[in-house]
Amino acid sequence: MRRICVFCGAASGHDALYAAAAAGLGRELAFRGIEVVTGGGKVGLMGAVADAALEAGGAVTGVIPRGLEEREVAHRGLTRLHVVETLHERKELMHRLSDAFVALPGGFGTLDELMETITWAQLGIHAKPIGLVNVGGYFDHLLAFVAAAEERGFVSGAHRAFLTVADDPVGVLDALGEG
Repeated sequence: MRRICVFCGAASGHDALYAAAAAGLGRELAFRGIEVVTGGGKVGLMGAVADAALEAGGAVTGVIPRGLEEREVAHRGLTRLHVVETLHERKELMHRLSDAFVALPGGFGTLDELMETITWAQLGIHAKPIGLVNVGGYFDHLLAFVAAAEERGFVSGAHRAFLTVADDPVGVLDALGEG
């Protein structure tokens, strides 16, 4: 894997554990020589991942919609910053640039990106690995939902297996085959 896309919050959350995991993932990707692809923001966990990767000597490519760039949340210190017109273009380019995906804690945008990525894998649009850093049990309720959907016949076990889960960034990367 040359590039891993990281989906995460543009906020940092209330627990310092989230920012620590984001920075840890950024550093670990840089140490492994894997470029980070992000949403291009300088704020929240997104900024923490990018800053840590850059500080560790890694490369970071951001993809940001023009409307967010104009609100001055674009990270101007990235290796590369692509400015696109829409969120749909952002997600499409992030997918095209990436060899795998990892989600950290975040809100609706993170969930949207993660669910679309899983759905695209389910539909055969891509066969790229998808990891979830369940730091502090953040995604426990989502994982319970997925288990309930499988139990009720809405998600197959094969599709549920698309999601690789670990409690920390190193564990996720190792499970994705980047150890």
